[in-house]
Amino acid sequence: MKHRFEVLDIFRGLFASLVFMFHLGPFANTPILNNRFIENSDMFVDFFFVLSGFVIAYSYQSLADWGQFGLFLKKRVYRIYPLHFVMLLAFVGMEVAKNLLVPYIKVNNLVNPANNVYTFFTSLFLINSTPVPGVRDVSWNIPSWSISAEMMAYLVFGSLVVFIHRSNQFRSRNAWYGLMIVISLAALWSVSKSFQINYSFDYGFLRGILGFFTGVLCFNFFSVTHVRVREWSPALFSAVEAISLSLICLSIYNGEFMKPWGAVFEILFFICIYTFSFEKGFISKGLKSVRLLHKLGQYSYSIYMTHALLISLFNVLFIRILKFPPEAYSYLFIVNFVLIYFVSAWTYKHIEMRFQYKSPKKVQEGEMARK
Repeated sequence: MKHRFEVLDIFRGLFASLVFMFHLGPFANTPILNNRFIENSDMFVDFFFVLSGFVIAYSYQSLADWGQFGLFLKKRVYRIYPLHFVMLLAFVGMEVAKNLLVPYIKVNNLVNPANNVYTFFTSLFLINSTPVPGVRDVSWNIPSWSISAEMMAYLVFGSLVVFIHRSNQFRSRNAWYGLMIVISLAALWSVSKSFQINYSFDYGFLRGILGFFTGVLCFNFFSVTHVRVREWSPALFSAVEAISLSLICLSIYNGEFMKPWGAVFEILFFICIYTFSFEKGFISKGLKSVRLLHKLGQYSYSIYMTHALLISLFNVLFIRILKFPPEAYSYLFIVNFVLIYFVSAWTYKHIEMRFQYKSPKKVQEGEMARK
């Protein structure tokens, strides 16, 4: 089965943009950003985990030995680590710059206790989504905790798939995937005695594993049902698309009530991803018709990873130096996002694509083409 999930990629870009607005909100004083929907949009991070599991399951359920597992991890590291590393260094540079500029401009939080040598190494080695002793908050590039959680999910998934193949249990694979969901959910329950999942620097890795394996099951369900379900009418798909998005928006808007039941978001994202993977409803067709949305999807990882730094720099320039009031973010958020978009286009081309994994055969073909 060859399939491109264009609409799901568009959602990745849209939801990365909403996470940007969520992180911008504390600096602003405008109903556009300071409302219940934006203030709970951090839950869209779980969409990324579920979608990641869906996409990875599409390509990597055939890992049969530890050599293939190693290649899988290498590809994943090449995909996510270069930009993470560059942004970590950029935040170190910003901390140095803050101390150099303090005689000239007002710097709030000159010393951020979360950004220290210890947390630099937890971020560097991507263990910043685990309960490391002495770490009490997110640090450096704040969104990077989820990249750590993603890597933990890759490790669990890849090793589990190899185990499944080596023990001849491929037909029971969904039971094993379901067990991973139960284990991660039970572990989160033991922490809070609720179905809350919005953890980050402490138990974010469990949140990542929970969402990832939800996405794996979603893809496997899609795989066995897509031929029959694809025959459904576009009108039916349109109705389910509208309902699934409405339920997600309603749950995000009522996030303060829903977060203690955060596991419900995994179910809603499962339904949404499954529904939009067919791309047959009117919402899918409308989204696919907008070229800019395809670009947002393409640059989504860069948008997600660069936005925290660019929000900070933007805030220093417009609020601290130029003295714009926080209410100005009612329109400045557009300028900020445009900046993030173009920076992300650059980092996508020059970091993400430049450092992606290339097989020895492709490297050799590229060298021959240059000759």
